[in-house]
Amino acid sequence: MKLSLVPQERRFYTLFKRQGELVNESLEQLRNGMLEGQTRHPRLRELEHECDDITHEIYNLINHTFVTPFEREDIYELASSLDDVVDLAEEVSDKIDLYQVKEITTSARRMAEVLARAGKEVEQAVADLEGFRNLAPHRLAIHSLENEGDRITREALAQLFTDGASPSDLVKWKDLYDLLETTMDQCEHVANVLEATSIKNA
Repeated sequence: MKLSLVPQERRFYTLFKRQGELVNESLEQLRNGMLEGQTRHPRLRELEHECDDITHEIYNLINHTFVTPFEREDIYELASSLDDVVDLAEEVSDKIDLYQVKEITTSARRMAEVLARAGKEVEQAVADLEGFRNLAPHRLAIHSLENEGDRITREALAQLFTDGASPSDLVKWKDLYDLLETTMDQCEHVANVLEATSIKNA
């Protein structure tokens, strides 16, 4: 395997920055579609494919670069974590289509708003990755949003039973709420990876 003897730090940061942008755009697209009552989000599939391509490029760059900006396993973990957020956003969209959801619930719209705000924080945190500048405010904001998402999910699940949802709607919406919460949890995981990496490289 041929390794580059020329530092490729700039390329890593450029690719991570683009991943952060894709996270933000994916969650914005999901939010906008849900607020507008859309059940299909074709743009999300395009974003997911682009993020996959960038993730694989980062993996290849790890294997062919002699000097990396920080430890290889941390680069791999960050790239994978960002890619997972985009994958989950598309999965939410796919499930909404699969379940033939006719109307997006108020709780799902609220959760989508929280995710869009988290996406912006992720993008800004990754944009400041070089030198690990200003990560703390974004990490704290994402943690707060994750707590808000947990509250919305608990209330939404309780509301399903209060409203006497049909058995099929219970199954569908429990799965969708769980998936939305998992997407938020993954945003927090990105923040945790960034924090751990910054501590190791302090």
